[in-house]
Amino acid sequence: MAPLKSISNKMRILTALLFFVSIFQCVAEVPSPIAQDVNEHSGRSVALITSLPNGIHFVGNGSITEVTALRDDVLRVRVSHRSSLPEDASWSVLSSARKSSVSVKPEAAGFSTSALRVQVDPATSMISVSDLAGNLLQRDASPILWDGSRFRVNKVKTWNDHFFGLGDKPGPLDRSGQVFTMWNTDNFGWQESTDPIYKSIPFFIEMSNGRSLGVLLDNTFRSTFDFGREDADRYSFTAPDGPLDYYLLYGPEPKKVVEDYAWLTGLTPLPPMWSLGFQQSRYSYETRTRLEEVADRLRTDRIPTDALYMDIDYQVHNRPFTVDPLKYPNFPEMVQDLRHKQFHLVLITDLHIADLPSAGYAPFDSGTAGDHFVKNHDGTTYVGQVWPGASVFPDFTRSSTRDWWGTLYAQFVQDGVAGFWNDMNEPAVFEVPTKTMPDDVQHRIAEPGFSPRTATHLEVHNVYGMENSRATYDGLLKLEPNVRPFVLTRASYAGGQRYAATWTGDNSSTWNHLRMTVPQIVNLGLSGFAMTGADVGGFAGSPSPDLLTKWIEVAAFQPIDRDHAAKGTRDHEPWVDGPEHEAIRRHYIEERYRLMPYLYTTAEETSRTGLPIMRPLFLDFPHATEDGHPFDLDSGSEFMFGPDLLVAPNPSPEEVAPYEIQLPPGVWYSYWSGERYDRQAPSAHLDLEQRDKLAQRKPLMVTPTLADLPVYVRGGSILPMAPLTQSTVEKPQGPLTLRVYVDSQTTPDTCHGELYLDDGVSFNYRDGAYLRRNFTCRQVGDGSLQIAFSKPEGSYAPWWSEIKLEIFGWQSTSKQISTEDGTKSKLIHTGSAWTAVVEDHRTATTYTLR
Repeated sequence: MAPLKSISNKMRILTALLFFVSIFQCVAEVPSPIAQDVNEHSGRSVALITSLPNGIHFVGNGSITEVTALRDDVLRVRVSHRSSLPEDASWSVLSSARKSSVSVKPEAAGFSTSALRVQVDPATSMISVSDLAGNLLQRDASPILWDGSRFRVNKVKTWNDHFFGLGDKPGPLDRSGQVFTMWNTDNFGWQESTDPIYKSIPFFIEMSNGRSLGVLLDNTFRSTFDFGREDADRYSFTAPDGPLDYYLLYGPEPKKVVEDYAWLTGLTPLPPMWSLGFQQSRYSYETRTRLEEVADRLRTDRIPTDALYMDIDYQVHNRPFTVDPLKYPNFPEMVQDLRHKQFHLVLITDLHIADLPSAGYAPFDSGTAGDHFVKNHDGTTYVGQVWPGASVFPDFTRSSTRDWWGTLYAQFVQDGVAGFWNDMNEPAVFEVPTKTMPDDVQHRIAEPGFSPRTATHLEVHNVYGMENSRATYDGLLKLEPNVRPFVLTRASYAGGQRYAATWTGDNSSTWNHLRMTVPQIVNLGLSGFAMTGADVGGFAGSPSPDLLTKWIEVAAFQPIDRDHAAKGTRDHEPWVDGPEHEAIRRHYIEERYRLMPYLYTTAEETSRTGLPIMRPLFLDFPHATEDGHPFDLDSGSEFMFGPDLLVAPNPSPEEVAPYEIQLPPGVWYSYWSGERYDRQAPSAHLDLEQRDKLAQRKPLMVTPTLADLPVYVRGGSILPMAPLTQSTVEKPQGPLTLRVYVDSQTTPDTCHGELYLDDGVSFNYRDGAYLRRNFTCRQVGDGSLQIAFSKPEGSYAPWWSEIKLEIFGWQSTSKQISTEDGTKSKLIHTGSAWTAVVEDHRTATTYTLR
């Protein structure tokens, strides 16, 4: 026994020496050959830590872990319980982001950046992340749990943690206390408790004590997120296979997290302007005659509209990339007739290809010739039942297959079709309990950045719809390189915003689904998808006249405004319920078009920053509450439409009782009447009497009516607006309007705004063919108001020659406006605003109002 005891003592000494060597490496940033050898053995209970220029690498508790800093405020965590980390490849995270790196400062068992501090417990390999002031941002609640290839990560959760994101999952805005599964599912008739539905976006924002941290789990398998349902003191994410690879994005402001996520996974492209207009759709306008009747009625009733959609019934036996010549004779002529009437046609192109050998069906024949369809495990082509009957499915994990798919759009593009709708791409399969392909269907990955290999559908399922929309987007770019594609997709994954807009799927014609629209679209925006909407009026079922009217009102202030209905339901078009309802519906659609300069400017901001068009209040007002909790938890169904408009629909839209509106601290104006509201928050400089008065301020109560939707403008805003048009193609006639909302609490500038414009169609803006202009105003000591226009940036010539100023919240003394050269004109008081029309000199100009 003595020799064995001697060997045991030597092993203890060696283990201790290795541990001290690893600690020395963390301090000295000198990787040790000894430590690198030990990294091959992954069963130790004490972590062996190696310092890296941009992070740390450590081994312990049966795992290899690497934490690196991509930026000072963005961390990547990779963990493997095998002998090495998995392949560094991603469908979601951009290669440029994954390769990004910053130098870190080594610390004992951890490191720090200029924003964050990372520490690892050598005994458990548990990670904690804090800011440099010592505020804990995230901490493992237990070591990672492994069961074969399955893993579970547990994080500490406190009572005041709130979670947002995960795409369009039904339910409340805050995900706390809920469990969600990432598995794209065709779920017709989904309800508030249904999960999963169409998209898998494994990204969320954790907010606690006024600080925000984003988390992206880049794992395409069927993952699960538990935000305190099983255990109120922890949240977790788990997957049955695939890499444990997640990213942490620090704010502390939530806007910064959203911008970092866009940097990580990609920006929403600048959309064609027409896609921001009103869109009319149905499953289906089954004949050319019916479609043209709807188009003509929209123009006759002067309901502004930009897009018409065609669902699957335009095809021959529901076969994609065909047109039924009996239902739609002279199809190219029809497309051009609609374009002449300023309608953009959007066609559905499902991804299932009819299994029709020797039938002259070109998509099947060319797809077979190129070996582009997914396979069964025995190498035969997989066949499933969908709308055309027996169907085959492109393997979009192959770049060559995506290239082939893009060529299928050539004839439609030549005909003048403006956009395409990728539906059923979860992928949906009929007559099987799983509603999709079998788990063992084979995908042959042949993609730059990935090692060529075969993967089962379990791994590819959640990215299949995204890669379908990617193939469509890229194909359209190749066919028309200087035309911005418009692609609408039902299924997607994190990063899918790079290729397509989306909507919330087959919702229902109920008041509850109208209510759920707001948190769904807001969470989609936080998850990268800024171009989003919900089927107006509800897809399944027939809305009552009042429900359809209220839905059209709210949808006028959402990114995608598409009225859509299922087969067998009553008509949804704006005129169907008589003149009273039509007038209300028309009014809100018209207001959307008047706001088009503001909406398009917001969309351009989105294309640069990733900030969503429709957003939660906490994104723009992260410190609106004294204890740091998100303001939206107090404000019902309210949301921001761009940075300056607050929309406050009834949180229980079927109710008729008054409801309370919670405006964030500051000055607000009614968009409709110009009435001013001062919602100043209590602050330390106020005395007790002033604070008591604020505490006793009457709540803002609104009694709902059919025709009214409360909308408010942020004090200090300047909104650009246009004369009414019937489409975005029509040139506005008259001056550009700038609505100036003075905020006397802000000094020295009391308001600001921005305008962006280009041709709305091409990529010429990349070469300078755009217009960008900033506007500011300030009150000066003599009581006058100065409004300054910056010099226009870019070469694009706008449609206006004059600008109409409408000033709210300011009182004129001499009722005149003058420029630096002494030119004077009159101010006119109309309603609650002072107005004046001035010439746009297209130079830097300051107007003084007295």
